[in-house]
Amino acid sequence: MNSKQQTVRLSDGHFIPILGFGTYAPQEVPKRKATEATKIAIEAGFRHIDSAAMYQNEEEVGLAIRSKIADGTVKREDIFYTTKLWVTFHRPELVQVCLEQSLKKLQLEYVDLYLIHFPTSLMPGENYFPRDEDGKFILDTVDFCTTWEAMEKCKDAGLTKSIGVSNFNRRQLEKILNKPGLKYKPVCNQVECHPYLNQGKLLDFCKSKDIVLVAYSALGSHREKKWVDRTSPILLNDPVLGSMAKKYKRTPALIALRYQLQRGVVVLAKSFTEQRIKENMQVFEFQLTPEDMNVLDGLNKNIRYIAASDVKGHPDFPFGDEY
Repeated sequence: MNSKQQTVRLSDGHFIPILGFGTYAPQEVPKRKATEATKIAIEAGFRHIDSAAMYQNEEEVGLAIRSKIADGTVKREDIFYTTKLWVTFHRPELVQVCLEQSLKKLQLEYVDLYLIHFPTSLMPGENYFPRDEDGKFILDTVDFCTTWEAMEKCKDAGLTKSIGVSNFNRRQLEKILNKPGLKYKPVCNQVECHPYLNQGKLLDFCKSKDIVLVAYSALGSHREKKWVDRTSPILLNDPVLGSMAKKYKRTPALIALRYQLQRGVVVLAKSFTEQRIKENMQVFEFQLTPEDMNVLDGLNKNIRYIAASDVKGHPDFPFGDEY
């Protein structure tokens, strides 16, 4: 079954494929790998491609998309492409600038979804990670409601079909939803979500507001030293996932992905290995029993791989709240 038949309707009427291909890679991975992997993903049936300005690979990802359009594999309207506003562009006058930079790199006329990548703003400038002489991030204070108003203008300008957020907690979502003069509400909230951090309460809240939850790090994490605590347990080594993988004759990764789909979560699968990229499409070929879904729910340990502790002191740091 092709993923493009499996979509969820967003609150603005557009449709998002429930399985997406994540393109983030650690710095040591050559950028050309993003082109190769994205081509393989599209050939395998992925129609939802997730990237971001911060990943600094949009030229390569755009090249892959355009080449698959050129060879007739897909049309532009078949692809659902997500990019994200980086934290150094939160000031309202920079929001469209960031999107236009992405479009120029992609060589596309529009994106399907534009997200505020993270609620905490950093000082604008050439550097994506501005630090002072002590190595600490240089924070900026921007009311993300004013950032959101600039996001709405990007939608009105036709540069993006839909707008949403990423890494926002319930309180921050409510701040936007209750904003005077709100024109468009966020269609989704993309957050870290996997059996060790199942985001049950945030998922319930988002469903109650017709906001789609999108899961990143759904297979645990790439364990990149600068972002992830290396002592944290490896999700895919969990014995429960292992025994379920045997039961369903699938991989632990497929069990973790299927778990999200059955909860009504849009899930991103990230791999640069051809076999795994193709394998991840098998998520549509089986179903977990309600009993097994309950067992997976029971794995929750509130383990957050991407803790963003470098910006803990920012007033908009999102992970201090329960959810």
